[in-house]
Amino acid sequence: MRKEEYSYIIVESYKPKVNNGYHGDIHIKPIPGQEPYIEEMHVACSKVLSEEYPVGTKFKIKAKITNKEGGKPFAYCHYSWPFEVLGQ
Repeated sequence: MRKEEYSYIIVESYKPKVNNGYHGDIHIKPIPGQEPYIEEMHVACSKVLSEEYPVGTKFKIKAKITNKEGGKPFAYCHYSWPFEVLGQ
């Protein structure tokens, strides 16, 4: 996979119908229209976004697309980086 640069994207919290092996009931995904960040992409970021704000809250984060040992690509934002709360 090509190494991507970090960029600012808008993500939102949601409750998936199926957990797909990820931790927690609330997950984070990119909002539509931000290719190559697609809505179906998992976002690895601070648990604060999914644990301390209502489902449906939108955030602005700095992320890049990566993969783990050749696995499915996902958006990565370091858990300690600041984020902006945009509301619901």
